Amino acid sequence: MIISAKIEKNSIIPMYRQIFICAEAHSPFRRLQYSQDFAKKFFFAIFARQISFLLTLLFYKRQMNNTKRHPKGLYLLFVTEMWERFSYYGMRALFMLYMVQALLFDKETASQVYGSYTGLVYLTPLIGGYIADRYWGNRRSIVTGALTMALGQFLLFLSACYYQQAELAKYLMFCGLGLLILGNGFFKPNISTMVGRLYREDDNRKDSAFTIFYMGVNVGSTLAPLVCGLLGNTGHPEDFKWGFLAACIGMLLGATVFQLFKNKYICDPDGNPVGMAPAVSHEKKQQAQQSPASNSRTWLMVAGTVALTLLFSVNWNAMDKGIFADADWIGSLIYATAIIMPLLIITDRSLTRLEQVRIGVIYIIAFFVIFFWAAYEQAGASLTFFADEQTDRHIGSWEMPAAYFQSFNPIMIVTLAPVLAAVWSFLGKRGLEPSSPRKQAIGLFLLSMGYLFIAFGVKHVEPGVKVSMIWLTGLYLIHTMGELCLAPIGLSLVYKLSPARFSSLLMGVWYLSTSAANKFAGMLSGLYPEAGKVKSIFGYQIATMYDFFMVFVVMSGVASLILFLLSKKLQKMMHGVE
Repeated sequence: MIISAKIEKNSIIPMYRQIFICAEAHSPFRRLQYSQDFAKKFFFAIFARQISFLLTLLFYKRQMNNTKRHPKGLYLLFVTEMWERFSYYGMRALFMLYMVQALLFDKETASQVYGSYTGLVYLTPLIGGYIADRYWGNRRSIVTGALTMALGQFLLFLSACYYQQAELAKYLMFCGLGLLILGNGFFKPNISTMVGRLYREDDNRKDSAFTIFYMGVNVGSTLAPLVCGLLGNTGHPEDFKWGFLAACIGMLLGATVFQLFKNKYICDPDGNPVGMAPAVSHEKKQQAQQSPASNSRTWLMVAGTVALTLLFSVNWNAMDKGIFADADWIGSLIYATAIIMPLLIITDRSLTRLEQVRIGVIYIIAFFVIFFWAAYEQAGASLTFFADEQTDRHIGSWEMPAAYFQSFNPIMIVTLAPVLAAVWSFLGKRGLEPSSPRKQAIGLFLLSMGYLFIAFGVKHVEPGVKVSMIWLTGLYLIHTMGELCLAPIGLSLVYKLSPARFSSLLMGVWYLSTSAANKFAGMLSGLYPEAGKVKSIFGYQIATMYDFFMVFVVMSGVASLILFLLSKKLQKMMHGVE
């Protein structure tokens, strides 16, 4: 924590002061009266989040071994991850609004682009993790990924600078998205794996270390919409660029801090550097060259993925226009990979019957998780439109930017995580704690209830009438409780059920379900009601916001019920793993 505070004092605040000084010379900032008022709000946000973080750590005091301090490398990784999440969520808070308000995309097209982007973001870590494990190591991958993402954010900044030149702006935007996807693939799978390597195998501080690291995610995701939203979500299309630039600066800060201090602090308890490029001996090279079975399975995976991608891309309803007319190649690739990769793993001959059964549990739960995240990720898609267009955001004379709503979830996570942990502990002592599959079902049920809550809020509202913020705030509160029941439990379950030699691959499969869910989320967001357009799904007509929200009520509710009915069987299949 000392290093974190030092970095903030010496780097972050002076940088933003310079930004504010320079900004005062530009007309958009004069018009919006950004200067001291904005600076005060920003510095207050930083202070508030640091206080919140410290209070959260106090809740976890019992889990921490206070006799020994955590290695300084943990706080370096905390700061690096914080700024990466700041960059990601800052961009995400503005992206949909930028496409619709500046580039004049229709909501359905914008939703498809958003779904493809967020889907690929969770697909590329499979590639980045493989390269890091085999060739680059964690350190090089993190720096490369961070700089690539910073360049991607800068291209989005340039795109927003030239938004009136539509073709150039779109070209720059898609190039920026490509770099963000590629960079995330190198960054995401590598930084979290380094946390555990800072400790010995039997060190009981690991759990608290990951708790501290996870707080970095929430600090970054909270600050991002506040800062980037205040800069970019002003109601003036020309100001989006400032939000993207802030996201770029955040990512550069993360990369710089990591590069400066990694050699000094990222090391194991014996002082050996962590995350270096793997040393491959001559014997290992020969062994790798003499493993045709492994190579054949790799080529089988590639061939199967290509074949399924082509099959999913066929337009069966309009063959006269061409076999691949209007094909969604990105979606097809994501869904194909999400099928082929799990099949390749579970058919491995080295697996015992018990291991196959436990892996089957992971796959079943991962399938239901798709429905959770597809509905949950509407926060960055359709719910952003709802916050911007149909939510009364006035607090007195001040109108809160729509992007601010995306800070609600991480704030609530930090607040409620220790509470829910205490609830599980209370129930566990009395033998009443639900099994892991039932916790997943509870998470899905709460997701359904969140959408039911907001559906009642808009049921009798006339078109064009804005509703109170209480409805969207209530939805995020209920969804946060659902996320805490599902997300951390799911990650823990994957770790416990996975054979050690397949743990990384199966964690990749878990993220593949998130990738498929995000792509599916983009498709569902395209159902957002628009005047003059008739939309439907499986014959269900969507004409109002109530109709739209009920789609998620039914989808999540049915998935929750089925998983609840299966939970007892799944618990037996886990064979003693809790």
